[in-house]
Amino acid sequence: VIQGQSKMTKLFEKRLYPFRNPVELKLPNPAHHPVVIIGAGPTGLCAAIDLALRDIPIVIIDENEKVGQGSRAICFSKRTLEICDRLGIGDRMIEKGVQWNLGKVFFDSQKVYEFNLLEEEGHERPAFINLQQYYLETFLVERVRELQSNGAPLEIRGSTTLFDLQYKNDSAFLTLQTPSGAYNITSDWVIACDGANSTARRLLKLDFKGRIFEDNFLIADVKMDAEFPTERWFWFDPPFNKGQSALLHKQPDGIWRIDLQLGWGIDKEKEKKKENVLPRIRAMLGSDIKFEIEWISIYTFRCLKMDNFVHQRVIFAGDSAHQVSPFGARGANSGIQDVDNLCWKLAAVVKKEAPPNLLESYDIERSFGTKENILNSTRSTDFITPKSEISKIFRDAVLELSENYTFARPLVNSGRLSLPCTYEKSEFFGPDCLIEPRTTRPGAPCLDGPLNDSYLLRNLGPEFTLLDFNNTSGKLKLDSIFDLKKVNITTTGGRNQILSKRYLGTEKKAIYLIRPDQHIVARWRAFDQLAINNSLKRTLGHQL
Repeated sequence: VIQGQSKMTKLFEKRLYPFRNPVELKLPNPAHHPVVIIGAGPTGLCAAIDLALRDIPIVIIDENEKVGQGSRAICFSKRTLEICDRLGIGDRMIEKGVQWNLGKVFFDSQKVYEFNLLEEEGHERPAFINLQQYYLETFLVERVRELQSNGAPLEIRGSTTLFDLQYKNDSAFLTLQTPSGAYNITSDWVIACDGANSTARRLLKLDFKGRIFEDNFLIADVKMDAEFPTERWFWFDPPFNKGQSALLHKQPDGIWRIDLQLGWGIDKEKEKKKENVLPRIRAMLGSDIKFEIEWISIYTFRCLKMDNFVHQRVIFAGDSAHQVSPFGARGANSGIQDVDNLCWKLAAVVKKEAPPNLLESYDIERSFGTKENILNSTRSTDFITPKSEISKIFRDAVLELSENYTFARPLVNSGRLSLPCTYEKSEFFGPDCLIEPRTTRPGAPCLDGPLNDSYLLRNLGPEFTLLDFNNTSGKLKLDSIFDLKKVNITTTGGRNQILSKRYLGTEKKAIYLIRPDQHIVARWRAFDQLAINNSLKRTLGHQL
């Protein structure tokens, strides 16, 4: 057993949230909880931390007591890192993760082009880090423990399975099964983050709609000492996997993720056997590189979503609400962006600062984001695995041309990598009184940039924020229901000039209103007290 594997085995065996008898087992009537979260994966844990930071009592239930086997999700985007900064684990992820911005694409054995995902300067976080999901889950549980030690009303219940879920009298009624027996609880709201095979979705007789692609991919975590650079390498039709594709990513602890396309109609159990996987890995790496396989799995491309993410008192997020193929890193990243969108809204509803119809905006906006992800994922899948001879001829011609002609490179699609969603058609944004810059229009997430001796996103709080560029605003007079932070930004010289380019363009002054999830609500050339109040009301679902 290699040294890294021994360390990993201990991590998999550690009971992070061991089962303890809940008090409800002794109660004659069901206890009531404001919010119950089903699933202690990245999506569920991020939701719990976000709501706990907003003083909402949370109970998380999960049928396990420890992190899942294998690396699973590994690529975490810049936007996810920025969200995790707000949740309090961004620095831990950066310290442990492998940072990368560069990628290379090969056709056969020839490099056809390379790309840089973060060419411009002035961002605190890299385009991506690679970090095994079990580390992210561990950091999130550690953060839960920190919040608990500071008195946050937050509880994780391991070895607890959802057995039944019903709507009763404007609340949810849950039956939970444990090693010590079953008990019932009620909740105002349930967030279902219980994955692709969601029990909550099955119990409510809800289903996915979409497309399952006729292809399979082998994924393996391989421990090796190799001098490959820290880049994303993707092959079309490589000599070691003819007629298929392959992907190589570096992870922490000397672990490398390898994806190998296998085709359709395979015997999955046979293909997962180590004696069948080893020759494939040797063919890829060469006979001179020593390696150990630590984890093997096979996945099938799926692009699926629920029609609606909100069903009375049950809200779906992450893989329980939608699935996309892994190429492009849209799985865990989109789940974390789901709850980033949801939690400030749900907290406002629970605290009666906003009407329940505000949650309709979660459904609208994240359904829009899911459709965008599915579109990009479907296009990637169709390019990687052509479904006809003419499609394959087109793809191969694009790859051949891209080696020498820049016009062909945008057509190469080895997995359009995850980008944050700009909510184009949500009625909860506006107005936009600036023509440019387009990248910071209402609906878009804030772009980071140096601000004095820090960075802009570090200065945005959990509440709404008003950005005042170059002393535009007067004295704020807000309705009592609003909690608003104000940040003054002077862009005439120094580090702040990058923010001037990203937020002002050719303008001299501007006012930006920012949501708690760091998406831009509205922007004006001059301070307008009434317009700010009305935009806050609209964004919180209040009638004007």
